[in-house]
Amino acid sequence: MKSVVSAVAVATALASGVSAFVTPSSRTTSTDASQLAVPPADEKYIPVDSTRASYYPFGASTSSDRLISLSARPPKSNEEVTDGSANVRQLLGLKGASETTDIWKIRLQLTKPVTWIPLVWGVMCGAAASGNYHWIWNPFDPNDRDVMLGLEDTAKGFVAMILAGPFLTGYTQTINDWYDREIDAINEPYRPIPSGAISEGQVIAQIWFLLLGGLGIAYGLDAWAGHDVPTVLLLSIFGSFISYIYSAPPLKLKQNGWAGNYALGCSYISLPWWCGQAVFGELDRPVYFILPILYSIAGLGIAIVNDFKSVEGDRQLGLQSLPVAFGIDTAKWICAGSVTVTQLGVAAYLQSINETTYAAILMGLLLPQIYYQATLLIPDPVANDVKYQASSQPFFVFGILATALCLGHHDFMA
Repeated sequence: MKSVVSAVAVATALASGVSAFVTPSSRTTSTDASQLAVPPADEKYIPVDSTRASYYPFGASTSSDRLISLSARPPKSNEEVTDGSANVRQLLGLKGASETTDIWKIRLQLTKPVTWIPLVWGVMCGAAASGNYHWIWNPFDPNDRDVMLGLEDTAKGFVAMILAGPFLTGYTQTINDWYDREIDAINEPYRPIPSGAISEGQVIAQIWFLLLGGLGIAYGLDAWAGHDVPTVLLLSIFGSFISYIYSAPPLKLKQNGWAGNYALGCSYISLPWWCGQAVFGELDRPVYFILPILYSIAGLGIAIVNDFKSVEGDRQLGLQSLPVAFGIDTAKWICAGSVTVTQLGVAAYLQSINETTYAAILMGLLLPQIYYQATLLIPDPVANDVKYQASSQPFFVFGILATALCLGHHDFMA
């Protein structure tokens, strides 16, 4: 077993239990119903002048977005936490952060490092699925002790994580904040862009740097892996395009519950998995696409959980999240069903290829998720959303890893 992936993954999973699928600020356009009121006469909002610069293709928000944003009332300030974590929160891009004028800290904040974790996890799962990741010195396998090969694979994996995390996830988060800047000026005026802590030109420069830098790294990984077809680069271009249409008009996928949530699931599971597998192996079987896509459907269900508390705000802002479109009672069953049924399908497939042990492991990891659905999600998805995510998601992400390890060890030629 490629235990190096599993060993590193254990530590990562503990950190990603709550934040395994932190969305790219999709909720910045969704506010609590109490915030949705006409601002008092003494509170004035000066919108960004859309005619100053277009920064093509990263143009200004649409006029309809602006009219919607004018109906919201801003909080007075960002309440800095008093538990000593304010500076760390600022660097990670979390609420309750301290204020800073350091431009590099602000740039890092825009990339929201806390959201890099699931992408790094996905790359590791892809490496495991390749069956071709090597330890520096494997104590469990005397045939896997080539130190130089292990060092090279460690370096490849690290670079792939840098690509998926700081560069392309950072690009996704920055571009999302850019297109939410007008509504953030109302709902969260302390954020870096609407507060003026960073200029619009600096934001656009950061978007281009992260995008082009990420694509350059992707091409370098293809060359390093000896690819005739630049698979990692093509995946990176596709993922960057999805990130753009997720946040940018006219498509702005996040305004639609089905499209937006599936785009998140795909971006946080399938794409990094394929990237990691392409770096160390080949995407030469349909199953390497089908299973990550199934897990992305489960990711859609996980993304729905983030929508429950924002139903009233989404409805006022015209966002068609699934709880708005179908109602909370129906949406909670869509959430539970997509998470459970897809994993049952994966377990059934593993059993069908005689990987009984891995199928049993996956079922064992699914049972706690069903329990938490029955005790937390179904009774009250609004009150229990965070608790459900924290309780259930560690089992889900370990299930993805177990599936990847199974594929990496299975002999498809037998």
